[in-house]
Amino acid sequence: MLRFAGMVLALVALLGAQSALADTSISSGDILDVQVFGEPTLSQQLTVARDGSITMPLVGRVMVRGMSTTQTASAIASGLKRYLRAPIVAVGIKTEGLYTVLVLGNVKAPGRYTVQPGSRVTDALAAAGVLGPVSGPLPPARVSVHDKVREVSLDALLRKGDLTNDLPLADASAVYVPAPVTIRVRVLGAVDHPGDVEVNQGDRLAVAVAKAGNSANASADLNHIKVTRVAPGGAPTVVEVNLYRALQDGDLSTDLVLQPDDVVFIPEAKKKVDGFSVLLGAIRRLVLPY
Repeated sequence: MLRFAGMVLALVALLGAQSALADTSISSGDILDVQVFGEPTLSQQLTVARDGSITMPLVGRVMVRGMSTTQTASAIASGLKRYLRAPIVAVGIKTEGLYTVLVLGNVKAPGRYTVQPGSRVTDALAAAGVLGPVSGPLPPARVSVHDKVREVSLDALLRKGDLTNDLPLADASAVYVPAPVTIRVRVLGAVDHPGDVEVNQGDRLAVAVAKAGNSANASADLNHIKVTRVAPGGAPTVVEVNLYRALQDGDLSTDLVLQPDDVVFIPEAKKKVDGFSVLLGAIRRLVLPY
């Protein structure tokens, strides 16, 4: 009887903890405390991998980034139903991991940065250095959080101190600061929409490729992109760029800054590889006009 009462109290505690954490969103790097009622060998701590997944015995790999702790508990319980009659699972975040944030556009050092949980737009901009030169009002930035893109007035935020524009970030957020001047380049080869592409001054090759479209159907070879440009009064020069490595390392300073009338050629890959189509798709949604 006492043992049964203790089990009931433990169950109530588990469900209470799960309810209190129902709105907590999980990020890469988080350490999760997973409790399976009545199964101490399955209860454990799991670290969310960089790709947003966890791997648990009997359940296997589960994508959890962006899910709430309650949703994650339900997903684990669903996987355990093959082995347990009525599994009851509670999930809590023991330690929050750092956020990974992508910063693009008219900033000193575009790239992928890690910031503390609870960081905001100004923290991402600070990580990427000062803004590029702008005469007149600052352009609005575009901020993607949980795949929802919002516009932020940098003029109000940075010059007028309006902190309502300092949006909170989450893991895998992105910030794009367009320069006020646009240029035109041509993107050819293995992209969804070959032809002329308008980008902002200071934008790099990744932005042009994203705007031209790089779905899985394009089969693009991002390791050997060739950019042809003609200096005033000079002969054409061809630069080869390994965009795959720049995206993989998160160091977009190695990505090429585009110049007016550049011609970008993307060859077709000989075999299918991870071409970062998901990341480039996210960049496309971020930089295209509403």
